[in-house]
Amino acid sequence: MKHNLNSDELAKKIGNARKVVLQFPDGLKNEAREIALELEKKTNAEIFLWMGSNFGGCDYPFYLEKLGFDLLINIGHNSVSTKI
Repeated sequence: MKHNLNSDELAKKIGNARKVVLQFPDGLKNEAREIALELEKKTNAEIFLWMGSNFGGCDYPFYLEKLGFDLLINIGHNSVSTKI
């Protein structure tokens, strides 16, 4: 199944963030790399993929701030972005 994400909208959410993590549900993990590359072309951000568990917007790795990430985008039924 091909993803149905608006990469322009995601690029706007990324804005000036430089180091961004994308978190995907299992059903989209096989398309994560393609989506990340598309977003890197549209932004100045370095995109990283979180391939661990993802049980919704409240299930995110809390320690990302300590690793220097600016933004986490949780992609699921609804996309949620969180400044770290």
